[in-house]
Amino acid sequence: MTQEKKQEFTRRLSCCNRGEMIVIIYDILFSHLEDALAAQEKGAYEEFREATGKAGQVVRRLMDDLDFSYPIAGELYPIYQFVSRLLALAVCKNTAQNIQDAQRILKELYESFVEAAKQDSSEPLMQHAQQVVAGMTYQKGSLTETVQGSDSSRGFFA
Repeated sequence: MTQEKKQEFTRRLSCCNRGEMIVIIYDILFSHLEDALAAQEKGAYEEFREATGKAGQVVRRLMDDLDFSYPIAGELYPIYQFVSRLLALAVCKNTAQNIQDAQRILKELYESFVEAAKQDSSEPLMQHAQQVVAGMTYQKGSLTETVQGSDSSRGFFA
């Protein structure tokens, strides 16, 4: 994953609510899967294994964060287990087919979470986060970002 992608995900996480966070986690997962496919295509097994492992960590995180007081969690858990097995098989067999199968399964879930996130009107999870404004500002072909509300004291007070 590129540094720009990491910064984008960090920015999105700093101002998201609960529903949007799941969508962002799925976006991170898809980014790792795309990295794995790209590495497998160019024959770089170590990169493929590393990217697939990171995708597996995200899937395990999704499994760990399920709240089983809701019935849907009982239906999501076996799907995540199956995807986790697909990723493990992909590394063992060094094949892209299992990664593509995992993407196809997760894409359907992703679309459902996107729809659910649109209906979520809760407050952002992070309070007092800096607001980032991005736009074309007097520079042709260049994106300029401005951080608003940047205080000199950021962090915890003891």
